Amino acid sequence: MKTLRTLLLSSRPLSWVNTAFPFAAAYLLTAGQIDLAWIIGTLYFLIPYNLAMYGINDVFDYESDLLNPRKGGVEGAVLDRTMHTITLRAAIATNVPFLAVLVLLGGPLSWLVLAVSVFAVIAYSAPRLRFKERPFLDSVTSSTHFVSPAVYGLVLAQAEFTPALWALLGSFFLWGVASQAFGAVQDVAADRAGGIASIATVTGGRATVRFAIAAYLMSGALMLFTPWPGPLASFLVLAYVINIVPFASLEDDDAGLAHRGWERFLWLNYVTGFFVTMLLIWYAAIR
Repeated sequence: MKTLRTLLLSSRPLSWVNTAFPFAAAYLLTAGQIDLAWIIGTLYFLIPYNLAMYGINDVFDYESDLLNPRKGGVEGAVLDRTMHTITLRAAIATNVPFLAVLVLLGGPLSWLVLAVSVFAVIAYSAPRLRFKERPFLDSVTSSTHFVSPAVYGLVLAQAEFTPALWALLGSFFLWGVASQAFGAVQDVAADRAGGIASIATVTGGRATVRFAIAAYLMSGALMLFTPWPGPLASFLVLAYVINIVPFASLEDDDAGLAHRGWERFLWLNYVTGFFVTMLLIWYAAIR
């Protein structure tokens, strides 16, 4: 039971919805029904996907996590070395069966999207690849973790990719880039002490926060090009901007203060997620 609890903590239950919801909503709005593909895909992106994404990260970020005061709770486990092999094996054991079924349910294009999604999960933290240590690529890869389930759901359900849909996906992608960038600011001290490069350790906390603000604003602007009531979602982005603006002049020595904004961000996702769901229901009702 202790092992299971540790694996559960490592999978970040607080963030499960961030990957499962994009797939579930994209597939359901496109296919218009709940079927086997929707059930398997939603379950996969709910737990196994997150165990792989965060479990791999916890294993290979062990040294820096020891120096990070925010690790050891809902924001990430500090895995004892005895759990490293177990975590990697658990990630493989839970992912492979779901991936096998999803491959059988899809076609070549969906296989490609799924492959990109899984590769991004592995490449972010795995040795040698370590995309998380490549400034700006770290933000792009992290955003792919959350946008790719939505793209996969659309492809699996055979959606038509219109300019408006691309605008929506682009908005979501920029939101993910901004969120990862801001999240990296709070870890500047721990990452530098652990020898880990990131967008924040390389460009500095202040510049990274301002980059995140710009990405959020561009995300909101793209929503103006989506079908009604999509443009209303532009206002939701402002909440994220307001949340991080106070840190726009943050010195690197005080970067840990950005954690206050990150804690608000975690709960802000649930509030905005509610309104996004309402907008999606509205869109489904009038289309």
